[in-house]
Amino acid sequence: MLSPDIKQKLLGYQRDEITEHHIYRRLAVMQKSPENRRVLERIADDEKRHYERWQVLTGVDVAPDRLKERLFGWIARILGLTFAVKLMERGEASAQQSYAGLSPEVEGAEAIAREEGDHEDALLAMLDEERLRYVGSIVLGLNDALVELTGALAGLTLALQNTKLIAMTGSITGIAAAFSMAASEYLSTKTEGGAQSPLKAALYTGVVYIMTVVLLILPYLLLGNFYAALVCTLAMAVSIIAVFNYYISVAKGLSFRRRFAEMAGLSLGVAALSFLVGLVLRAFLGVDV
Repeated sequence: MLSPDIKQKLLGYQRDEITEHHIYRRLAVMQKSPENRRVLERIADDEKRHYERWQVLTGVDVAPDRLKERLFGWIARILGLTFAVKLMERGEASAQQSYAGLSPEVEGAEAIAREEGDHEDALLAMLDEERLRYVGSIVLGLNDALVELTGALAGLTLALQNTKLIAMTGSITGIAAAFSMAASEYLSTKTEGGAQSPLKAALYTGVVYIMTVVLLILPYLLLGNFYAALVCTLAMAVSIIAVFNYYISVAKGLSFRRRFAEMAGLSLGVAALSFLVGLVLRAFLGVDV
């Protein structure tokens, strides 16, 4: 006989298992790779079996969380299978620990915990997504744009003190740098002669660079006060760094805090130095725009 507390926990696990069954099924349907589809379907079947084991103990049918199911479907479409599945994997690790803790009181909990661990291994082995194969090119474009353009805009803010002039000068600088970085990445990838396509590597670098340029320039186009625009640009830079590093930390299992602190510190440090350079040059040259 289950205690009320244990039964309530099992009902929660039941809902998680049937929800994850439907999520993995949905992700499997979206896959072009037969191997990826097969692994996801196998895991979905395991989740259904886990649900049925808990259902035998509780004697209650539980409906899946349809909102969560749809959410993960959209996450996979927008951010990729890898990101969606790694988020699911975090839930698998949590479930594995929870089930193992129930093993003294609930028969079969230990076996389910072992299967949850097998899920993690299968998921790690199956993932192969283009955008993560070119993550080096993405990092190159993003990091260079953030460091170079935040520094340039900080310096231009003090030197020019006119939002339209700053936006125009920053745009020219950023777009030219994007083409330069894309060309350099093309030549670098071609010289290395690996499995990556030089053209795709260049496109990832260039497109990410230009997108970053647009986001960083935007405050100068929308605001009239150049100091307010600079503050918004720096906040935008930190936000971009946070979002990107969270994505990478989940998709590739890397440390978020260390990478975020490193990129944010580098970008803001260069911006601060450039701001001082602009101040000194403006005073030294006697420029008044």
